[in-house]
Amino acid sequence: QVQLVESGGGLVQAGGSLRLSCAASGQTFSSYVMGWFRQAPGKEREFVAVVNRSGSRSGSVTYYADSVKGRFTISRDNAKNMVYLQMNSLKPEDTAVYYCAANRGSVYYWIDREYDYWGQGTQVTVSS
Repeated sequence: QVQLVESGGGLVQAGGSLRLSCAASGQTFSSYVMGWFRQAPGKEREFVAVVNRSGSRSGSVTYYADSVKGRFTISRDNAKNMVYLQMNSLKPEDTAVYYCAANRGSVYYWIDREYDYWGQGTQVTVSS
């Protein structure tokens, strides 16, 4: 069982930056692939980024949605049971509730139903 708690959301102007954090409970955090998803009002939840189980920079493998590639960076710290999403050059269309999620290892990392545990979400609002 893994419990996830996101933080770091807020209101920011277009072009600004935010860093989201996700704190995970449980001693098996390093066994989970970790992802970020988002859901804007009236839209379906969509994949944002994913990082593999490795906590080392050299072993880290990440994938991003095309819409955030080059602007967002996902990382994890297995010693602290934390996952981060650094968001730069934010745009109004990035406005959404952002969710952290844990996946036991499905290769379909972009599909939300493949994830086993979810946080409650944190609101990100980007003003123009």
